[in-house]
Amino acid sequence: MADDRDVLRAVWEGRVPAAFTLSPFEVETLTAPPPFYLMLPRQSYITVCTDKVRKHFAPSVSANLQENPMWFEANGAPVRWHLPVGLLFDLAAAQDSGAAASSGASTTPWNVTVHFDKYPDKEILKCDSRDSVETFFMSSVKESDQLKHGGKVVSAMQKKDHSQLWQGLQNDKFDQFWAVNRRLMEPAAPDGNGGFKHVPVRMYSAADGQMLPQRLFKTIDPETRAKTTLADLITAVFPDRSPEEVSVLTQGVRPSNDTPLQWMAEHLSYPDNFLYLIVES
Repeated sequence: MADDRDVLRAVWEGRVPAAFTLSPFEVETLTAPPPFYLMLPRQSYITVCTDKVRKHFAPSVSANLQENPMWFEANGAPVRWHLPVGLLFDLAAAQDSGAAASSGASTTPWNVTVHFDKYPDKEILKCDSRDSVETFFMSSVKESDQLKHGGKVVSAMQKKDHSQLWQGLQNDKFDQFWAVNRRLMEPAAPDGNGGFKHVPVRMYSAADGQMLPQRLFKTIDPETRAKTTLADLITAVFPDRSPEEVSVLTQGVRPSNDTPLQWMAEHLSYPDNFLYLIVES
């Protein structure tokens, strides 16, 4: 992969300011506990980095709820814990009318309501522990590797490598994580083009936060051998619109339309190796 370590580290060190408040319907103490503020790592998952939130609020709920799975609500809907924090925050900001003309990160802090009761398992995936998050994360890594390398990189790794990937993410250790993840960013074949077979992309609508229908995108045009750009992706998804009419947000920034998809996949993907794009149109 292109060794632009400064970009990788800057993306890794991104943080989201969040304000957590206990649901008023679950407060059992005479007074409600004060909000709890955290700077959440963009690259992580909300259920991984909120142990301090649980410790802060658990004493204020009834004893029979304190050990329940904690879940979160934002903008009136359960937070999809299986999505990266940065994506969740950018989606919330993009859906806010006041953020439409900004960078997509103007809604600060991210206001999150904490719940210990009535887990909405019909609306979001069940999350009993960090093991659930790890399982989902590794499944996503394997899926992205299947798209990029036909699954060959992950299958060649040892269990300790999988563990190091997860531990690096869980403990917010850039060097620990990238010592393994760099293998997943190597080109699919040493043919001089330096491209993946396909770019692992997941696109979401800024209007409602829902995932858009997915399709395969190559990093190199098979006919012209030119590098595929963000503009090419937009044209493929919205053939009746010009790329200038569609705005794409990822990692809190809006890349220019001439940015190669390969570069974006290498530098702007989340730790599960998927490039998450929020489409504003």
